[in-house]
Amino acid sequence: MMTYEESIAWVYSTQSVGIKLGLENISRLLGCLGVEPAPRPGLGPIVLHVAGTNGKGSVCAMLDAVCRAAGLRTALFTSPHLVSFCERIRMDGVPIPEAAIAEGLTRIRELVAAWSQHPTFFEITTALALAWFQEQRAEVIALETGLGGRLDATNAMTPAVSVLTALSFDHRQYLGDTLEEIAAEKAGILKPGVPVVSAPQVPEAVRVIEEAATRLGCPLVWVSESASFAVALPGSHQKWNAALALAALQAARVPVSQTAIEQGLAQVVWPGRFQRIEEGPGGVSLVLDGAHNEAAARRLVQTWRECFGEQQPVVLLGILRDKDVAAVCDALAPLGAMFVVAPVHSIRSCTAGELAQAVRAAAPATPCQCAGSVEEGLAMARSKARETGRRVLVTGSLFLIGETLALLEGAKAEPSAQ
Repeated sequence: MMTYEESIAWVYSTQSVGIKLGLENISRLLGCLGVEPAPRPGLGPIVLHVAGTNGKGSVCAMLDAVCRAAGLRTALFTSPHLVSFCERIRMDGVPIPEAAIAEGLTRIRELVAAWSQHPTFFEITTALALAWFQEQRAEVIALETGLGGRLDATNAMTPAVSVLTALSFDHRQYLGDTLEEIAAEKAGILKPGVPVVSAPQVPEAVRVIEEAATRLGCPLVWVSESASFAVALPGSHQKWNAALALAALQAARVPVSQTAIEQGLAQVVWPGRFQRIEEGPGGVSLVLDGAHNEAAARRLVQTWRECFGEQQPVVLLGILRDKDVAAVCDALAPLGAMFVVAPVHSIRSCTAGELAQAVRAAAPATPCQCAGSVEEGLAMARSKARETGRRVLVTGSLFLIGETLALLEGAKAEPSAQ
């Protein structure tokens, strides 16, 4: 059997296969592992399938927190990880043990060794998670899509409810250039007769979702107001995410009490989403938020204003080149007192020079400095924040958030392209 280190090296090596959307490989792999893709009511786990552009992870974290507060054996599958691969696969709030990853990936590697169409990194990770959840006898699975929906590996499962968070532009090279095209891909998670709940959407997306629900006979619920319960995650948008999570639990008939709802939402934790870190005497206050597209960046600015008013932070910024870099910089431009730009540990990363050019175009009057690495950039941002009595905002990519958390924790980040 492979060690954890060997198994992780192997699964990361499969990222060279790239992203291949489709359900043939994952369906075959789940069959080989004995995973039931359509759990029978009352016998298999209740699958809560979540797709969308922004807020997927927060909604899944809320579903997980409420179900655990209700005493249900709850599994959580999300991506990407921030520091450790283990974060992607959780049972009752605890990351999968390294030994279980080594055992599961050894089995999968042996199964697919002779396949002519090798499974992708995300297909393998999804299969690993679902097989382990079945072994652990999960009662509820909060299942986050990776990319899109229709051809995403998670769509091999038949859920008790399909959940759509707010849709906006992202991953255009895979999902399309219009909101109608993106909505069609995301609405591809709908299954015949399975209830669907959706966050408020722009009119173009509303039409696509309603047509898909009608065609498939899916009861459709639109969330029309934010939750009234206290939510531990900062930002008014998180109350909308909470309302979506609660509507999903109701549609799926998951047995949770009001007490469990209140406790779960009050205790939910989702790192890297307006995560506040106070370094104590001599240190600085940091906020980490992986806002990686225009809509998320604008929501970040709104949340900052809600929490800190007109205070301006020192912004440490790192963005992947395949994102709408100019739009993210335009959204963040009014917020920063100064910017420090740095490349993240990814072949898809913008260079500091490319990012500085975009920042200076968006905010020509705001100071902008280049760093050679995230470590150097964090040191520069902290120094400037101490000099000026400001907070540091780390944003632009979840990969940047992961590197930053690893530096702050003295840990070693496991870089991933996906």
